[in-house]
Amino acid sequence: MTDPRSIRPASAVPTDHESHAGRDSVDPEATKHDGMAGHAGHAGHAGHAGHGGHVGQFRRLFWIMLIISVPVVGFSHMFAMILGYPLPDIGFIAWISPVLGTLMYVWGGRPFLTGALSEVKARKPGMMLLIALAITVAFLASWGSSLGILDAQLDFWWELALLIVIMLLGHWIEMRSLAQTSTALESLAALLPDEAERVTGDTVEVVSPSDLTVGDVVVVRPGGRVPADGTVTEGTADVDESMITGESRPVSRGPGADVVAGTVATDNAIRVEITAVGDDTALAGIQRLVTQAQNSSSPAQRIADTAAGWLFWFALGSAIITAIVWTIVGNPNDAIIRTITVLVIACPHALGLAIPLVVSISTERAAKAGVLIKDRLALETMRKVNSVLFDKTGTLTKGEPVVSNVALVGSETEDTLLSLAAAAEGDSEHPLAKAIIRAAKERKLQVSRATEFQASTAVGVTATVGGKKISVGGPGMLASHNEPALPETAEWENDGSIILHVLADGAVIGAIALADEIRVESQQAVDALHARDIQVVMITGDADAVAQSVATALGIDRVFAGVHPEDKAAKVAELQHEGRTVAMVGDGVNDAPALAQADVGIAIGAGTDVAIASAGVILASDDPRSVLSVIELSRKSYRKMKQNLWWAAGYNLLAVPLAAGVLAPIGFILPMPVGALLMSASTVVVALNAQLLRRLDLRPDQLTSPVAGGNNPPDSVARG
Repeated sequence: MTDPRSIRPASAVPTDHESHAGRDSVDPEATKHDGMAGHAGHAGHAGHAGHGGHVGQFRRLFWIMLIISVPVVGFSHMFAMILGYPLPDIGFIAWISPVLGTLMYVWGGRPFLTGALSEVKARKPGMMLLIALAITVAFLASWGSSLGILDAQLDFWWELALLIVIMLLGHWIEMRSLAQTSTALESLAALLPDEAERVTGDTVEVVSPSDLTVGDVVVVRPGGRVPADGTVTEGTADVDESMITGESRPVSRGPGADVVAGTVATDNAIRVEITAVGDDTALAGIQRLVTQAQNSSSPAQRIADTAAGWLFWFALGSAIITAIVWTIVGNPNDAIIRTITVLVIACPHALGLAIPLVVSISTERAAKAGVLIKDRLALETMRKVNSVLFDKTGTLTKGEPVVSNVALVGSETEDTLLSLAAAAEGDSEHPLAKAIIRAAKERKLQVSRATEFQASTAVGVTATVGGKKISVGGPGMLASHNEPALPETAEWENDGSIILHVLADGAVIGAIALADEIRVESQQAVDALHARDIQVVMITGDADAVAQSVATALGIDRVFAGVHPEDKAAKVAELQHEGRTVAMVGDGVNDAPALAQADVGIAIGAGTDVAIASAGVILASDDPRSVLSVIELSRKSYRKMKQNLWWAAGYNLLAVPLAAGVLAPIGFILPMPVGALLMSASTVVVALNAQLLRRLDLRPDQLTSPVAGGNNPPDSVARG
């Protein structure tokens, strides 16, 4: 098991892996907090928080501009001429499109105009500058046409309105896909209790955890959370550290043992002397690692922006050449019309939707398959992944103990032994007790009611069952009765199993091994990844023997064992330095830095909130085969993106020269209305092509069916 105390430089205390408390375990839900002392700032997420504002901005603007665009388009002289319907002969009708079109340009076009200014300052022309160029030219040309200064053909009010609406729709979809939450810190803060009980002399006062200082002594009652890092001074309790380590087994912490803020004393009250507060705590260390990893990740250049940058220079160059050539041949009026037409129809209607539509449909299809895409870049990157790094506990395994072996003494049967043990454990809520009771229920055994139940921390439980005093516990229980461990248990212990002996009236009658069970789907996931030439790596805080037993059972290529929480991100970086593109799959808080460091972070949905908040992809189920769904979706969606980009860019590459009059010598010039209609047609084609993704079947059982016949994993394997 990974020791969460290693997050900060503190003296390590050996973990007692054999302790077994019999008293009820309390697992209260984390209380929501407004903040955590010392952790209010989080610059690493500042950039991502802005996407949430952009989503609302583009959504509101889209609906408002869509409503305003109806009269702008409907009362546009050029649009009416294209469709062949007459406009009412009323004076103010001619000014509806100019007035409302101006409103759309100033209000609806503002995000693109400001974005274009930023691109100009950065000297990196892209999508925003191309859009801003088109709407500005359309706006000025339309006013020139409305005032009679320019040719009537240059009435682009309808095109301006449609352009702004389509681009707002595209950016709304894109920003919604890009929006990321910065809830990792909130989840970490929620691990802290609202109040702490500080011991002052003979009295106990309730204070805020932020008021604690190093050297204070606090009382942590059964079911309560430790308010700050410290050392146990009085009492012994089984401490649930799963919210920090992701490991399910409570660990016994007695006098001299270190405990971590946010962990839960499940069975007994303890007194803790505070040794670290604020930025010096283990939680703060995890937070810093997450922040560093996220800040060190450089976002990939967006494909559409790259294409838009090239198209900007293409359109601008084409417009300049058009103006020069038509002026030289002695047609200044045609030069103006052709130049403006080129600049307007060069605007990427289809390009603006090519990527967002694919991403939107992809995320929708993924959600139906139990895959939640938080980060669009993660979806794009997944197709290039050639190493998948799985955290063992809770990902490849279930993260909860099950009965894996039973040893007997004399004439006792397995059913009798389990029945007696389950009866003795009947009043306990301890995870190990639940595992024994569950095993008895699965075998449909008759479990008698026990009386005189007693529990002793780090020893075990004792109860009277059928007139016999039945005891269930670890080494402490054996020592209290001067009984040796059964020889069979030595091999189980080497494999990392938890060993509990069962005694009747003080004599050993058997032993029970409990281990973490491999998920049935893990073998299929590993085989399917191998079939796609993807390396499978496992990382765990468990001992090497335990890790190797799982790796051997599943056929995993590479193992990192005995890895402390702060080193998991370093192991990801090690793989990356080898030139590998890494996807990390985990479920615990200690996985959060590694999830952020990986090229793609994938969190098991059953995991902790912090791990989920640090990942770009979330698996709603605990099925590791869903990783295949992400890979398949990434590859198919990328293919659609390329198809849409080629179609959208291809339209511009073809339409712009035709609009410029490259075929004028043979008598063909693309009429402006036809060019505008073709532009709308290209948008429809891009939209329809993206819809084909809806046929994609991302169900894990379908994606792993070719390798579903792989070896079945054993019922359980050991964990440390």
